Amino acid sequence: MAKIFCVANQKGGVGKTTSTVNLAAGLAKIGQRVLMVDLDPQGNATMGSGVDKRQLEFTVYDVLIESASVAEAKVHSATCGYDVLGANRELAGAEVELVQLERREKRLKTALAAVDADYDFMLIDCPPSLSMLTLNGLCAAHGVIVPMQCEYFALEGLTDLVNTIKQVHANLNKDLQIIGLLRVMFDPRITLQQQVSEQLKGHFADKVFNTVIPRNVRLAEAPSYGLPGVVFDPQAKGSQAFVEFAEEMVQRIKTM
Repeated sequence: MAKIFCVANQKGGVGKTTSTVNLAAGLAKIGQRVLMVDLDPQGNATMGSGVDKRQLEFTVYDVLIESASVAEAKVHSATCGYDVLGANRELAGAEVELVQLERREKRLKTALAAVDADYDFMLIDCPPSLSMLTLNGLCAAHGVIVPMQCEYFALEGLTDLVNTIKQVHANLNKDLQIIGLLRVMFDPRITLQQQVSEQLKGHFADKVFNTVIPRNVRLAEAPSYGLPGVVFDPQAKGSQAFVEFAEEMVQRIKTM
């Protein structure tokens, strides 16, 4: 049975997509079977996995409106080692269409259940807003991985996200929980980041992952080559940190 995780944060620009594709690549590298689901109409996670979003015959949009199955719509990224259920601009229209449909917030969950046995992990890259797309992701998932920078405004956004997760847990998905907080773009030389990091550990305790993803130029360069950093430059500090994070995820699942 696959473990399904949303990578979500209502604050934009915190490295959600970078975290999703690099965790997917890290998990694939250590022998896990992975499906990466791109729920963002920008399609950045699709392009960042070596898949051209303009060439896709079917996307997650077709899956949500039930004109294609996950098995039909997924493509394999040979360079990255995992499967991709891609997205492009079509997905922006799904917001409006889903409102009128039955079971609108459970459509992704139903679709992913059909390929559950084929994967160890399914990772869902959510858009930054709390939309019908994000809601589909949260209803399908067993848990949420929250990438965040150790900055003051990030703490503010975290409070909103925790409240959203509580509401979805109470009303739509009893399995949903926060799996952990991932500290990203971390620079240990900045005192404020160390202080916020300590606050997080004090407040969330073991919900904070041990792995810390450092601020890393190679991770930032990788998307322009259409690859996760883990594949683009495996020796970079950021890439190695994501492989460590993948190993920590596998261990954490065993204790869940």
